[in-house]
Amino acid sequence: MSTVTAPESAITSDIREIFTDAGATGFLHAREIGVEGGAEVSVGADEPVVLASVFKILVLTAYVRAVAAGELDPTERTTVTARYRIGGVGTAGFADDVVASWRDLALNMMTMSDNAATDVIYHRLGTEAVNRVISDLGLRHTRLIGCCEDLFASVIADLGGAADSDLDELFEGATAEQILALDAVHPVKTSHSTPRDVTTLLNALWTDTAAPAEACRQAREIMALQIWPHRLTSGFPPGVRIAAKTGTLPTWRNEAGVVTYPDGRQYAVAVFTRAASLADRQPLVDASIGRAAFSAVEHLRAL
Repeated sequence: MSTVTAPESAITSDIREIFTDAGATGFLHAREIGVEGGAEVSVGADEPVVLASVFKILVLTAYVRAVAAGELDPTERTTVTARYRIGGVGTAGFADDVVASWRDLALNMMTMSDNAATDVIYHRLGTEAVNRVISDLGLRHTRLIGCCEDLFASVIADLGGAADSDLDELFEGATAEQILALDAVHPVKTSHSTPRDVTTLLNALWTDTAAPAEACRQAREIMALQIWPHRLTSGFPPGVRIAAKTGTLPTWRNEAGVVTYPDGRQYAVAVFTRAASLADRQPLVDASIGRAAFSAVEHLRAL
């Protein structure tokens, strides 16, 4: 008995071609905010994908919940110590200990993807608080292995390093085969989700169902301050507001967020890509995220 496969829709085919032309495989889900059971654009939307720093949206949600519940004073100050300085942007790359408020660390976590700020917040909240966001919102295909510290520890172990090894040095000495074999780049072995789960999370934040209304508003405002314009933002014209979070690991380039058009309609879009190349700089793949998201949203607006 033969199986008949339904023909792929034109929009799905067009988006796949955008990713292919950029040298990547793409996974996307787009939906209008607040419209349950409405139209969607799905390209591998239920496939497992590596979250990378997109997981910080979950940490942000747990953070604003804790603030709303009076469990955390956002103005209280804490110290980011040498334990968290693994390199990169923000406090993660500082030479010295830094004292900052929880709300400023949350800002750094989301706007510039500061890994040290993320881990300090994560450890203050606790794993259970972050996992509770996943269970409360019914994100059945989302799982975290921990925070950035846990992720990088797995990379160091996979590359044969010790606890005090320099991650950059290990990467420089690694072969392509070793990098491609890392648990961190395989969804089922690391923090993972699906594009559909991620747009479910975004929809909950934008409809005040992920946390109290004021807490959700704070999360949205923080996400709107992200500084990276090379992925989602690159695909949309002036006048369209974007609040989002990027994520990057070897071969993986992602971004998920909400785009707001001048007419007030809003769309959650989650785009995950896996490149065929290990090159550090891949502008075509970065740009494909914006192009694919724009095509998906414009399709929804035309229905």
